[in-house]
Amino acid sequence: MAEEELETGTVGLEAAQDDAAVEPDYVLEDGRELYEHFRFTADKGQQLLRIDKFLTERLERTSRNRVQQAADAGCIIVNGKAVKSSYRVKPGDVISVVMDRPRYDFEIIAEDIPLDIVYEDDTLLVVNKPAGLVVHPGHGNYSGTLVNALAWHFKDNPDYDVSDPRLGLVHRIDKDTSGLLVVAKTPDAKTALGRQFFEKTTRREYIALVWGDFSEDSGTITGNIGRNPRNKLQMAVMADPTQGKHAVTHYEVLERFGFVTKVKCVLETGRTHQIRVHMLHKGHPLFNDARYGGDRILKGNTSSAYRRFVENCFDTCPRQALHARTLGFTHPATGREMFFESPLPADMEALLEKWRNLTDARNRTRGGSL
Repeated sequence: MAEEELETGTVGLEAAQDDAAVEPDYVLEDGRELYEHFRFTADKGQQLLRIDKFLTERLERTSRNRVQQAADAGCIIVNGKAVKSSYRVKPGDVISVVMDRPRYDFEIIAEDIPLDIVYEDDTLLVVNKPAGLVVHPGHGNYSGTLVNALAWHFKDNPDYDVSDPRLGLVHRIDKDTSGLLVVAKTPDAKTALGRQFFEKTTRREYIALVWGDFSEDSGTITGNIGRNPRNKLQMAVMADPTQGKHAVTHYEVLERFGFVTKVKCVLETGRTHQIRVHMLHKGHPLFNDARYGGDRILKGNTSSAYRRFVENCFDTCPRQALHARTLGFTHPATGREMFFESPLPADMEALLEKWRNLTDARNRTRGGSL
């Protein structure tokens, strides 16, 4: 759909330096977060008219079929509720076209940023994002993002418009989280993949190093996640069960190092900072997660040798130790099951090796100075 100016406010972006600081315009009953791209108010003299025809006449370069697909995906909102393409517009109706990402109110500049492309065909692309790369442009990050890199990658593809909300990234991970993301190259692919994420039929596994040891080998964390009222740059598990959005994380212990633990996390939902917040809530902040207090020595002894060891670990992996290792979904065009796995990046591998060596040394000396 065209990005022309209409009578709609733009989506505000806070100054946080990752992809978590964007407030949605709508949160539907099913938990989906949507952002307004266009808004129309029907005139007082508006005759009853199907909404697909109404919008086709008002949106440039948009077919009626595309509007119908948007309605099927729940992206047409009338007076605050999603409607089907057969809905008849009435006088005074407030009609919003919403998408799963904020609107870009600036030009996306193509930048030659290297991409680690795991898979690509005519329908989609799977990319392995390095830590430190912001996904979407926003306040403070207008360039140097994954979207800018995709603009360069697709610069010779006339069918891919990086500013078209019907195309592009289907989901997000934080700036300092590494791992797999899927990009839709057609509107149909984005609709189909988005539905899979919403219906929880995708497979997403993360590897994390967290502070502390677990008494159990596996478990499930359930707790609504919302904006922390005391810190707008943080999310938190809400004490009031009527607040926030439903979130479920399954975890399994993979390696125990005494003071820290390597875990696998499987997402049932996909809330902002979900693993980071759920692990903090359980008493196990992610190692070196500065936003949630994991960049301090939280477990261990008080020796200067141990302090130097942990500081060296922080230098080795200078970000939260979290990697989106696995991504699985059904190919929207072929129906084939697709499964991708990304090896741990070098910084996390080196970090884990340091803790293995420390654990081995402690076991050999049975509680030496470290």
